[in-house]
Order: sequence, then C-alpha cells, then structure tokens
Amino acid sequence: MEEWPRPLLGSESPRFSGPASFFRLPLRRAGLDIALFGVPFDGATTLRPGARLGPRALREASTLIRPRHGRSGLAPFDLCRVADAGDAPVRPFDIPATLASVEGFVAELCAGGAAPLMAGGDHLMSLPVLRGLARAGAAPPPPWGMVHLDAHSDTAESFLGARFTHGTPFRRAVEEGLLDPARVVQIGLRGGAYGPDDLGWARAAGITLLDMPAVEALGAAGLAARAREVVGAAPCWVSFDLDALDPAFAPGTGTPEWGGLTPREVLGVLDGLRGARVIGGDVVELSPPHDPAGVSALAGATVLFELLCLIAAARAG
Repeated sequence: MEEWPRPLLGSESPRFSGPASFFRLPLRRAGLDIALFGVPFDGATTLRPGARLGPRALREASTLIRPRHGRSGLAPFDLCRVADAGDAPVRPFDIPATLASVEGFVAELCAGGAAPLMAGGDHLMSLPVLRGLARAGAAPPPPWGMVHLDAHSDTAESFLGARFTHGTPFRRAVEEGLLDPARVVQIGLRGGAYGPDDLGWARAAGITLLDMPAVEALGAAGLAARAREVVGAAPCWVSFDLDALDPAFAPGTGTPEWGGLTPREVLGVLDGLRGARVIGGDVVELSPPHDPAGVSALAGATVLFELLCLIAAARAG
C-alpha cells in the first residue's frame, strides 16, 4: 500500500530545520486528494511587484502551522492524502505562455481527482488554475460558485489596454463559463475608483458585492451566512487576496488598501464556510519584499491551512 503522506512534526524535528515545503509535507504529485502547489509569477501586477516570491515565503511561514485545526479539531492530514506538488512552470516575461503552462500543470495534477490549492503569485494566476481544473474533467463541471475575499473585485475589462492582469481574472472566468456570477460573493471591497462605475459590470452580472460597510453591518457570522446563501450547496472555489486584510495586519502585498478586514473577521468568515462544497482555493498577492517582519506570510500560511481544512472536510463528506 502506498505510504500516506504526513507532515514532519515540530515535536519530531525542529521546525527551523530541513528543506521548506508546504506544512513540512513530502513532495509528491501523484495519488493525492489535495495538491498544494505554488505559482511564482507576478508579471500581471499593476503596482508593487514581489508576488513571484510568495510561494517560497508561504512555504517558510507554513512551518509554524501545527497539523490539527485549533478551533474545530479537524486533522486534514488524517482525512486526505495531501502533499506539496512543487511549483507550476512559469515564463516571467510572457503572460500568455504562463497562462498556458499553469493550466496544463493543473490539468495534469488534477486529472486523477486531486483538489487544487494554489499559493500565488499574483491574482491573475487564479484563472489558469480554474481553467486547468475544468480541463481535468472536474465533476461536477463548471460553472462553479466562489467566495472571494479581496479589497478589489478583479472584474475589470482591461488595464492600460491589457485584458489579462491581476485586476481582470474573474471577469475572464465568468466570460469563459468557469464561474457562475449569481453564485459569486466578494467580501471586503474598498478603496478608491478610477470612475463612477468601476463595479458596474460585476453588479450587472449578478455578483454579490459586500464592501466594508457591509462587513461592519453583518459581522463575520453574518458575512459567512450570506456567502453560504450565495454559493448554495453547489461546488465553490475560495480565493483569498492578502490585501483583503488591512495593511496593519498584512503590509506585504502589491496593492494595499487602508481600512480592511481584521484577522478575526477573516477567520470568522472561513469558520462559517465549514460544510460548504469547497473544491479548491488559492492564497495570492503575498509580496515578501514588503513584509520585513514576516507577518503577511504568516497570515497567508494560516489562511492556506484554513482552506486546506475546508477542502479536506468537504472531500471527507
């Protein structure tokens, strides 16, 4: 019988020793229920770069995460075969080639039924991951729902004439039939705008937009309940951009926006998603050069583990 992948525990070996991998898991690409992988690409950013270094920093920070969920008691590595599948191949100077290579990597990785959990990279990389999951023959097929925590909607038509940037992935995903806009909810939206109707397309498409006044009005439990109402019982993706958090908690991101979510609000929303049919997810836009104390990387690694637990619980039924 094939050995079940297990994380190396800090009680067995010091957490500062050995090669870095997600949650100190073995490296493996086959025979998995959940495949963790990095996409070290930031060629689609519009402000501060550095997210290409995100996967490496998330691996390092994840050594701080213990293998049992502290609030639910869930042990994801007992429920599912999970491993670090390495990094998808990227082409730093070529966005179309990177989109194609990441899609192919994910399609091959998920062909055996593994759920993808991606560490980015900029937010455009969510698009080829969704494409790859669809190409792998995920059941049920798209369109899927999505719970999206972010300061920005990422549904612009283009930026400086480019249709594929980290501000456009979910407009492309809706257009390509990967996401059902009626089952997409975006939480934590805030910041300035370029014009009076920056969110007009998202509203017209039927996406549920929950800005920071809605966050304050509903609270974490209310946000989670609204998200569950939107995505329903059908499969959904969970996407977390580090800039969803207020920059006081996560300065290491490319497009920070003041007045954002607190860590407790994020954890409360994710706790409320327990029981949803989460088929995969991502943590994106960590920029380690802007994270001198490592607090943003720790935030990202913590959310990565939260998503892992949600996916493991969904797969375990």
